[in-house]
Amino acid sequence: MIKQPLWPILKRRLILHLDPILLLALGMMLMAGLIVLFSATDGNWGRVMAQAANILVALTCMWLVANIPLHYLMRTAMPMYALGMVLLIGVALFGEVSHGARRWLNIGVATIQPSELMKIAVPLMMAWYFEKNEATLTLKNYFFAALLLLLPVGLIARQPDLGTAVLISASGFYVLFLAGLSWRVMGVMFVAALASAPVLWSLLHDYQKHRIMMLLDPSQDALGKGYHTIQGMIAVGSGGVLGKGYLNGTQTHLDFLPERTTDFIFAVYSEEFGLLGNIILLAMFLFIIGRGFIITANASTYFTRLMAGSITLTFFTYAFVNMGMVSGILPVVGVPLPLVSYGGTSMVTLLLGFGMLMSIHTHKTLVQT
Repeated sequence: MIKQPLWPILKRRLILHLDPILLLALGMMLMAGLIVLFSATDGNWGRVMAQAANILVALTCMWLVANIPLHYLMRTAMPMYALGMVLLIGVALFGEVSHGARRWLNIGVATIQPSELMKIAVPLMMAWYFEKNEATLTLKNYFFAALLLLLPVGLIARQPDLGTAVLISASGFYVLFLAGLSWRVMGVMFVAALASAPVLWSLLHDYQKHRIMMLLDPSQDALGKGYHTIQGMIAVGSGGVLGKGYLNGTQTHLDFLPERTTDFIFAVYSEEFGLLGNIILLAMFLFIIGRGFIITANASTYFTRLMAGSITLTFFTYAFVNMGMVSGILPVVGVPLPLVSYGGTSMVTLLLGFGMLMSIHTHKTLVQT
């Protein structure tokens, strides 16, 4: 029996299903995130190493998902969605309350946030549903798919967790759009949303109303509800064209900037690297998004096109919402900057999505089930 060299076998089994272009771009973004985090934490190596551990776990999850054939991904759609809904109902009934929100569920061995699971489960379930009904799509199918989206979004908004509800709503809407929902129907939905705005406003919590009002004039409560917005805008603007230099951001290191390792880490980056640094960061984001669109365009099936497009556009939404709220053009909704902000759960969720993108790119044939 002739033994094959070990490296070709490992290369074929371990690396074949990773997209090197996307992996390189993600690696550059993750490294930039660690560099900014070191400054945001005032040189706290413990925090940086904890984030490095989060990244290692997330990359491992990405690699595992990238090596799962697509028909297995489809099979996980319904059980993952059902599990997520059960956990969300469990949060509503038995969840732990922290800072006025009921978002976490203690399952004995750990405390989890089920809404993070739904960031993947909802578009996966909707894409699976449209794949099963591709040949006979009618308006009724779009309505049912919208229900699949609205049920978890309603439970998450009730916690309350407006940021996660917005992101899941966006990912589900992208699936509807990519599945061919007509512009006329979308126009009707937009008009209906505008007409229901007063009702939706009355359902918001007081702190959510204050966040929206602060967007219009944060100076009316400069030391309270408008503080985050004002300090974020000051930090972004004070960076100028070239920035104040690495580790030299005054808003950051004099402790004026709140949540500087998570939601407002973009302000730290902007202050220290300026407009030029922001252009480079935006170019990196656009490169990843562009690669996602290339994978979407080359996807071999209806299901994979819907999933790839939704993952790519949701990543864009993450970045746009975070940069918008830090810059003062969107209300503060607690959305981290993808691949840069500190956090383990969001990192795993993001890289799971990119693992699916790589699986879609490298597993060209979908086995129908």
